[in-house]
Amino acid sequence: MLRTQVYLPEELDRELKLLAKKESKAVAKLIRELLHDGLVKRKRRKKNAGDTLLEIAKLVGKGPKDLSSNLFDYLYGKKSDYARKKK
Repeated sequence: MLRTQVYLPEELDRELKLLAKKESKAVAKLIRELLHDGLVKRKRRKKNAGDTLLEIAKLVGKGPKDLSSNLFDYLYGKKSDYARKKK
């Protein structure tokens, strides 16, 4: 383990000491646990909707090569309202 020095506001220090006493833990151990939980939560948050969509696309595989030019035909079929208006 490495030793680190951190400056804390008095109110935060007071809350940490109260919580450590309540949970019968050393303040240092409580700080390590809180930092660990916070880092894990932050790592999970970094995933955005775009990343999720890319993961789904990888599961499905490749689509037709002309998908971008014939998107509505693939989505709604050639008889869709959009396809009729397009003609």
